[in-house]
Amino acid sequence: MTGPSAARVDGWRQRFANRPEWERLDFAPEEYAERQARVRAAMEAAGIDVLLVVDPKNLNWLIGFRAKSYQEFQCLVFPLEDEPLTILCRQAEVAELTDLTLADEVRGWSGQEPEDPVDALSGVLRAGGYLGRRVGVECPYYYLSAQDHAKILALLGDAYALDATSLVEPLKLVKSPAELALIRRAAGIADRGMHAAVLAIREGASEFDVAAALYHSLLSNGSDLPASPVNFMSGERTAYGHGAATERRIRRGDAMHLEYGAAYHRYTSTIGRNLSLGEPSRRHQELHDINRAACDALIAAVRPGISSEIPHLEAKRVIAEAGLEAGRVHTSGYGIAPGFPPSYGESIHFHSGYPYSPAELEVGMVMTIEPPIFLQSERLGVRLLDNLLVTADGAELLSDYPRDLLVVG
Repeated sequence: MTGPSAARVDGWRQRFANRPEWERLDFAPEEYAERQARVRAAMEAAGIDVLLVVDPKNLNWLIGFRAKSYQEFQCLVFPLEDEPLTILCRQAEVAELTDLTLADEVRGWSGQEPEDPVDALSGVLRAGGYLGRRVGVECPYYYLSAQDHAKILALLGDAYALDATSLVEPLKLVKSPAELALIRRAAGIADRGMHAAVLAIREGASEFDVAAALYHSLLSNGSDLPASPVNFMSGERTAYGHGAATERRIRRGDAMHLEYGAAYHRYTSTIGRNLSLGEPSRRHQELHDINRAACDALIAAVRPGISSEIPHLEAKRVIAEAGLEAGRVHTSGYGIAPGFPPSYGESIHFHSGYPYSPAELEVGMVMTIEPPIFLQSERLGVRLLDNLLVTADGAELLSDYPRDLLVVG
């Protein structure tokens, strides 16, 4: 199946010519055309005539979508043939999506008067002649309500072809050079944010104070608002896997853990470091060293062509041999995507067993490395977190920030 016509691609180019930087496409029109062609090939193989794209990460990839309207019903009607693309959204978002996406038509629902968005979708599908054809429907975890999904299935009836939630994502796991450039820029912003946060740590400062310094650095250096809030825990709170910052005041001798993502044009890079205000306890240093050894074992095992389970098993082995298997309460890592709240993760994981199916690693994939040790009984936890790029030779770390236990003050 071919992608958009040369005339359509040229029209995209003219449409976005002479725009200010913040209104330009993130990628060349030809890259979007190639992505759309790949999706159509996957649709043809699955027997789908039209795909209802709901996940904002997939909208971003296909038509250049950055809007924050993910919390309300939105849907791109993506046909198998090279036909005009219609996106349905809240009326309040019509102007933004008209200006900043490759959709040919943006249709709004509700606005001045209440309207059921699935009724509006029905009108779009009827006008396009798509009812009665084979339709694939995305049903992502966070962005489509169970009620709206049920209404869509009732609308489509026998034309509903299959659950197409996982049709687009496998095509996105290997990042293009242009995507990697955005991820590398996000990684640089993340490194600068860590430096700013470390400078804000002092005795008597609250966790909120440190988070505020971090967010100021991220936004000042060009990051989008992160798709997931910062995790920052100090003292006994380091036993929490995903603790948000609180008003707790930092005390000398406290262990700390800081983890967050920076995003450039939604493309995300994450980082996490273990810290101590003053000399760390012997146990804190010991746990950090084991944590780092597990991360290093995972990194050393990465190479293209192997199952994503293999690096996970290496990290798991290091932690188990230290007698700390009970503290490994989190996946060893996962793929990183453009981020829309509440997540920037992809389904590929360094893990094994339900719900994570191993996948083959390929050059160009970007993954987190984060096998943790959280010990509730000791009120202490560590999780060193970095991102790696799968390369032909193994793996490349994207952060330049030191991976030691960071001693502050």
